[in-house]
Amino acid sequence: MPQIIPYQTLMQTLTVDLGSRSYPIHIGPGLLDRADLILPHLAQKRVVIVTNTTVGPLYLERLTQTLTAAGVRVTPVVLPDGEAYKNWETLNLIFDALLTDRAERKTTLIALGGGVIGDITGFAAASYQRGVPFIQVPTTLLSQVDSSVGGKTGINHPLGKNMIGAFWQPQLVLADTKTLNTLPDRELSAGMAEVIKYGLITDAEFFDWLEANTAPLMQRETAALTEAIYRSCANKARVVAADEREAGLRALLNLGHTFGHAIEAGMGYGVWLHGEAVAAGTMLAADLSRRMGLVKQADCHRAEALFQQAHLPVKAPNLGADEYLRHMGVDKKVEGGKLRFVLLRGIGNAFVSEAPADLLQQTLTEAVA
Repeated sequence: MPQIIPYQTLMQTLTVDLGSRSYPIHIGPGLLDRADLILPHLAQKRVVIVTNTTVGPLYLERLTQTLTAAGVRVTPVVLPDGEAYKNWETLNLIFDALLTDRAERKTTLIALGGGVIGDITGFAAASYQRGVPFIQVPTTLLSQVDSSVGGKTGINHPLGKNMIGAFWQPQLVLADTKTLNTLPDRELSAGMAEVIKYGLITDAEFFDWLEANTAPLMQRETAALTEAIYRSCANKARVVAADEREAGLRALLNLGHTFGHAIEAGMGYGVWLHGEAVAAGTMLAADLSRRMGLVKQADCHRAEALFQQAHLPVKAPNLGADEYLRHMGVDKKVEGGKLRFVLLRGIGNAFVSEAPADLLQQTLTEAVA
């Protein structure tokens, strides 16, 4: 893992090492004003910025001014906000704008927003004219530490989350930490779920650090947030470089997601935020791991306490075991018709395995709210 750089006002940079498709992740304050970081990654001085009705009024004009001052032609596309709009209909709004504007293969799409905007813009970029470049400018903690990095793009289907999409790597990830100042408290907590995930799956030292620094993180102290973003991205960059298309190691990044996606689908997309569902789903995975004799109760308590410090739910909704199983049946980790889960052997030690049906049933009926 790269050496952690103490916070300064200067930008920090990581690289996602994918050979000729490698790209930088820049983290720091005021990066929306840095045209010099974006221009080297544009194939032509023409971009389409995709954002939503929440982020657009906050940051669209600022990014547009940065680019137009550098001679870049900017076309904005403003989508409705929310997980409920991560679908075909909204995707077609992007295609409508690209075709109306006669966007070319060298026109770069810029995703300005959270995970939904990043995922849907990336999928549009992967699909339009069979692939155009795109840049991630994530504005939420969750998207800065997780969804903007690694090239997973897609939309939801009523029967399953993120089941339609493509692997399509960005040219650049630009994480301006100042955008977190306007993030609602609930969204900040949702992002913390993915931060905590990295500690649980592979980085026990980072988990220890989070236990000691949750208070300053929740108070949005810049130094703490910068370090948490850096360390989270470093963990993800390492995993993506080793397993870009989730053939093995990368599946560990889905800790809590099999249960979490079922919660999101079962409750209706947007009722629970993604990070909230991941937190509760992680506790179900921990409970299942404990019932299988893999993890100590003390480690489960540590995970639960950290999620609670981040103001995240630790009890999943009682959808009924059958409803959970129905939604989990379309999970991307299913192999040969059999469910596979990311489970824990301890803090920082995750692995993928099947689970005994009786113990899974117990978790889905006894460990829910």
